[in-house]
Amino acid sequence: MVRSGEEPKPAGRATDGTGPARPRERFLQGESVEAGVRTSILNSWQRCRSLGLSPDESDLPYRDDFDPGGRIVRAAVPVLDRLQATFSGSKVNISVADANGTVLLRRFGDPAMARDLPAIQRVPGFVFAEQVAGTNGIGLALAERQLIRVHGAEHFAERAQQSACVALPVRDPLSGRIEGVLCFGYPRGFDRPALAAAIRRAAEGIERRLLGQSSAHERALLRAYLATGTGAGVGAVSLRGDRATGAPVRELHPRDQAILREKAAELISRAQRAAVDVTLPDGRRVTLVSRPMASASGVQGVAIEAVPHDSSASGSLLLPHQVDELPHQVDELPGLAALPAGPLPARPSITLPSGHPAAVPGPVLAADGGRGPADPGEAPTADGERGTAGLAETAVPGPGGTVAADEGRDAGDDRAEAPFPARGLVMLGEPHVGAYALAARRRLELLSEASARIGTTLDVRRTAEELAETAVPRLADFVTIDLPDAVLRGEESVDPLADLRRTVLYGVREGLPFTPPGKRIECGPTSPQLRCLNSGEAVLEPDLKAAAGWLAQDPEHTARLLAHVQSLIAVPLLARGVLLGIASFYRAGSSFGDDDCSLAQELATRAALSIDNARRYTHERTMVLALQRRLLPHGLPDQDAVEVAHRYLPAESDVGGDWYDVIPLSGARVGLLVGDVVGHGMLSAATMGRLRTAARSFAELDFPPDEVLVHLDNLVGRLDREDPDGKGAGVIGATCLYAVYDPTSQRCLMARAGHPPPALVHPDGTVSYPDLPAGPPLGLGGLPFDAVEVDLPAGSQLVLYTDGLIEDRNRDVDVVLEQLRTALAHPERAPEDTCQAVLDTVAPAHPHDDIALLVARVHALDADRIATWELPADPAVVGEVRADATRRLTEWGLEETAFAAELILSELVTNAIRHGAGPIRVRLLYGHALICEVSDASNTAPHLRRAAGTDEGGRGLFLVAQLSRSWGTRYLPEGKVIWAECGLEAA
Repeated sequence: MVRSGEEPKPAGRATDGTGPARPRERFLQGESVEAGVRTSILNSWQRCRSLGLSPDESDLPYRDDFDPGGRIVRAAVPVLDRLQATFSGSKVNISVADANGTVLLRRFGDPAMARDLPAIQRVPGFVFAEQVAGTNGIGLALAERQLIRVHGAEHFAERAQQSACVALPVRDPLSGRIEGVLCFGYPRGFDRPALAAAIRRAAEGIERRLLGQSSAHERALLRAYLATGTGAGVGAVSLRGDRATGAPVRELHPRDQAILREKAAELISRAQRAAVDVTLPDGRRVTLVSRPMASASGVQGVAIEAVPHDSSASGSLLLPHQVDELPHQVDELPGLAALPAGPLPARPSITLPSGHPAAVPGPVLAADGGRGPADPGEAPTADGERGTAGLAETAVPGPGGTVAADEGRDAGDDRAEAPFPARGLVMLGEPHVGAYALAARRRLELLSEASARIGTTLDVRRTAEELAETAVPRLADFVTIDLPDAVLRGEESVDPLADLRRTVLYGVREGLPFTPPGKRIECGPTSPQLRCLNSGEAVLEPDLKAAAGWLAQDPEHTARLLAHVQSLIAVPLLARGVLLGIASFYRAGSSFGDDDCSLAQELATRAALSIDNARRYTHERTMVLALQRRLLPHGLPDQDAVEVAHRYLPAESDVGGDWYDVIPLSGARVGLLVGDVVGHGMLSAATMGRLRTAARSFAELDFPPDEVLVHLDNLVGRLDREDPDGKGAGVIGATCLYAVYDPTSQRCLMARAGHPPPALVHPDGTVSYPDLPAGPPLGLGGLPFDAVEVDLPAGSQLVLYTDGLIEDRNRDVDVVLEQLRTALAHPERAPEDTCQAVLDTVAPAHPHDDIALLVARVHALDADRIATWELPADPAVVGEVRADATRRLTEWGLEETAFAAELILSELVTNAIRHGAGPIRVRLLYGHALICEVSDASNTAPHLRRAAGTDEGGRGLFLVAQLSRSWGTRYLPEGKVIWAECGLEAA
């Protein structure tokens, strides 16, 4: 069973409570024992060994200067008396040690134990700190700052092998500091599960008594304050009207009360005499007067009173809780019931400058409760000593401006001062308690700020930087964050220690000998960083000079750091069970406390969730980007029509569904495609892949651009209807632009579906955007698309792009199009240079959408590489065509290809004569390949079939398919073209 606040016991522990005796022996011999020992015990052993402690050491340091009547002792004595009665007759010994490990109190269940035990176990004054006594309950509880059990051989020293103990730190409820340690010691076979519950209850009892001591101080201060109250007495404290006179009073809004209390807590923490003007949201001004005072028993404190500037007209201004709470407090506080019911002594006043709303004549209240001098030039200081310095030296800045007690006073000004207006108690307390309250509020403010500052992006490195920037300087002076390389890539690290790398180094100044960002981090076996990884909790080292584990990992490096840092908190970055790295917080001039450790843990936990979100996003984005790039074209096809360059730039936030394609078509033509699927993520990338594949298939069927868009529109609608959610949110909204360029005619036919228009760069440098009908986005269904044909002289550039290039929330589209026009007005540039120039000058610095860019410089097919013949529908002309074609091929130097071309033309022309209709046209195109085309006026589609052995025909298209690299049919508005492409490898 694992109890709250304790480590699980490893399997194989001896049932008699002797602890891991064999692992201890192996450890002392230098062997590895990680598998059989609890992490906290092993860490303690390693620290003991690094300190050079010997397990045979039997003597412990003894201090005779400990305080037998100190605060922790006064709080613990009654609790230990009850524990002694509870464990009466048992072998349990009970001890209380201070925060340094010095035992202050001893109690025994069996009084005879005091005679039988050695002195170190029965006499107060011996020090059980880990650095001198080795692994033991008191020392380890102070080191680990939590409930600790130590059994038999888990003790480092030989003298303690026969005993066991459970120990728990005792904290000051106000400050959170460890005031001491409560420890139960017993024979190693006496272990009981109830001991942990008993020690928790006892520690809580001591902590309640510590809080009671502070409450007693506050009660004493309240008695002193009430003893110097106004003539109206306590009963007149009200916001609902003066109970004695019925005078009207203005009630404060809860928001105003919170403002005054917040400022009052700050004034108490400063322990200074001052008056501060506070402007409330409704425009009213209230002066908070800070009055140092002392109780009869010598408790020093500060009272904060509120003085309204309009009190003369509206009566008293006090907080609502006073009317209900103060009378009850009077009844509950011993000694206050005896106060006279009649008028109380006049409240001592505070000296303020003449003319100020809070100015009063007479003496001021000294810190010791006595009266100070009435002379305005001689004011008492905060500690009760008289001095000649004015109170302006102790003025406290406030949100509404600072009012110093001596500000503006002329030495010769003896005008009568105004009487002290109506006033009321806002807050009363001791300065150190006010400092705790102020620190607690600032911690809450820091956590609130962290919620807004950490995780503003989905970048792992930036999120880690935000954690460091939030913590410095309000929590730490320096912060280092170490993350595994795998986490930076968006993956889970299998072995974080193997690839841990310094990711962030941030502090109040530079130049300290920390490991710089980018370097590998090695964690020693006793380092706080490794301990926090093993335990999964923050590790606090209040004094690095005494942190043996930290010093031992790299003595030379840590020695240099010790000149600059004093305290350390190492926190693991854990989120959803995934270890993401380590955050280390350093202070230079003071030590961290447990509250700081809790705050660092909370900050790291919040940051870890944001880092994990960024990591998961990075992982998903990497996968989507890999899919996106895999679905985009790899390389460019071999063709003669255009010289092409392209770019794809993913969005910073997420990957979308932009694509482009270059498709060789029949007749030496080329198709240029650019499209965009609205949305981001895996669905958009997958949809893009399906649309690009379909668009390429439709284009290769030689459909004109408008028909290709019709088929794509139908496909998108079908995909939308097949969406399992029935919403189609990831599909509707796709756009596309398709252009087909023919180098033989130097004309381009294009159509678009809701896509931005292309840009045309003419050979003379002019740039235009053709008037191309926009068309509806793909997926709406039932709406037509219009195609437009434009002339493209050789050397012109056709620029296709997606909306991510020109559309941005911070830019005007018309302005961006003019910028694009300027960037493209350089026809001499190569397409590659044009792509880069457009991205450098036009693309947004931080794109919110993907950008696909395609630049194509068009070429014309030379007229002497085109041969054309018009033929009648007569079989006799087949031979003539073959002869003319052979001569032309010889002129082109393609004699090796002539035989295949003759057979292909012979079969195609024969089929056109037999099955088609005139006129018949034959065309040869000589580019990167030899293209043979035969067109006729019939729409009859040829089909490749396997002829039987007895068939006289049916083998013509089979021969064409065998002799050519590819072949097909292209339909015209009237008729069709059957084409075949022959490779020129042999030539």
